[in-house]
Amino acid sequence: MNLKMRTVKRRQLALAAIATAGVMALTACSSSTNSTATTPSASPTTGTIVAVAAATPSLSTLVAAVQAAGLASTLDGAGPFTVFAPTNDAFAKLPAGVVDKLLLPCNKDALTKILTYHVVPAKVLAADIKPGTVATVEGQNVTLAASNNVVTVNGANVTTADVAASNGVVHVIDGVLLPPGVDPAALKASC
Repeated sequence: MNLKMRTVKRRQLALAAIATAGVMALTACSSSTNSTATTPSASPTTGTIVAVAAATPSLSTLVAAVQAAGLASTLDGAGPFTVFAPTNDAFAKLPAGVVDKLLLPCNKDALTKILTYHVVPAKVLAADIKPGTVATVEGQNVTLAASNNVVTVNGANVTTADVAASNGVVHVIDGVLLPPGVDPAALKASC
């Protein structure tokens, strides 16, 4: 597979991760999540990870990032994917100006790397999470932990778990996961 095709595939997978995050925001937590989780909706969520995320206002920053990275079609794919989806508030915790810089075309590679770090290429429900590391679509591992009905990924809390999508599952998280080697301070200010 040539470099361009690998880059496109990676961007597509990152989008899938983002879309999964949106699905999680729409669905309630399972009994394996913490007490800050939302209540389940009256009707089950349908559609792909991207469709679910797009319908979730608290994931609008993630949706914008997925679109900027060109990953929407990947996350609309067959999957299955597990997406750890950061909320708008999670993105707001990044240093001032970082999100705006990430959305610039010249930072597309860094954005894709960050987004694909939120995606696992399998469907993993909260009850199935075991402490340890798991490989992401980005290629590096994240660390999962579960204790006292609280699931974390690299220290970020899962606030809403097991949001179903037609191509996977979304777990909404309260932090943005930055892969090793990505320095937000090094992002380009303009293209």
